[in-house]
Amino acid sequence: MDFPKFLLGDNTDYPTAIFIIHTDYPRFIINLEDDEVEWLEDFTKEDEAELTEEAKKLIAEATAFYDREISRYEE
Repeated sequence: MDFPKFLLGDNTDYPTAIFIIHTDYPRFIINLEDDEVEWLEDFTKEDEAELTEEAKKLIAEATAFYDREISRYEE
């Protein structure tokens, strides 16, 4: 099954949280309420150094995805 690159999620146990799930490598979930990121991958020390810039780019893309989705609801 193919998934979109980003998914929007919520949960009634976290009523103020807004979750964006990144489904491609490196997979992660970001809570836009507090910008906390939970990585769903195991990284080596070498991976961590390489992924620092990539992570910034992906988190910016996740935020842009959220903004786009919300603007569609407002239309």
